[in-house]
Amino acid sequence: MILEYLYATPVASIIFAITIATSIYVFSNPQMYGTMMLHPYSIHRDKTKLYTIFTSGIIHADWGHLLFNMFTFYFFGFALEHFFVLASGPIGHFYFALLYIVSLVLSDIPTIVQQKNNASYHSLGASGAISAVLFSYILFQPKAMLGIFMVIPMPAYVFAVLYIIYCIWASKNSNDRINHDAHLFGALAGVLITILLYPWIIRHFVEQF
Repeated sequence: MILEYLYATPVASIIFAITIATSIYVFSNPQMYGTMMLHPYSIHRDKTKLYTIFTSGIIHADWGHLLFNMFTFYFFGFALEHFFVLASGPIGHFYFALLYIVSLVLSDIPTIVQQKNNASYHSLGASGAISAVLFSYILFQPKAMLGIFMVIPMPAYVFAVLYIIYCIWASKNSNDRINHDAHLFGALAGVLITILLYPWIIRHFVEQF
């Protein structure tokens, strides 16, 4: 009975609500940032801090950061969960939760490894998991039109290529304090997990062209 309830739960709605509520709460209680942000230096020395891999994914730096991520999640997360349910039935809700949570973890691992000796480095936000959602969506709808900065339209598969190229370049050259590695590895995790869940998605993707 419990499993049936979990399988029927609209996971995207829960993630959406929790992320917004927690982020707004932290905006008003900034002392919580120190407790909830990802701090690789602390994780490397104190495994009890592993929980911050998850808590850092439900808080944001400011309203702009939150709105951009939630806007993206709203347009692609709900649709992706619907695709999963169409493909798998009610258990598709569980698969969506699996993709989101596992991608959140996988997107942070490279950062934890790279920054484990950098005491000043912190990271937060749901961007890694949302990149996973977006790239999983692209596997289902490669020719959907996406807008860069809501202005420049292009097919989703073109956007995906440009996004990966930019993330690789930015992770090596940018000083904008954005965790581009999380974006990159989140996107790759989303693709990998979707293929593991639905091996036929590769053929579906190719047949769209």
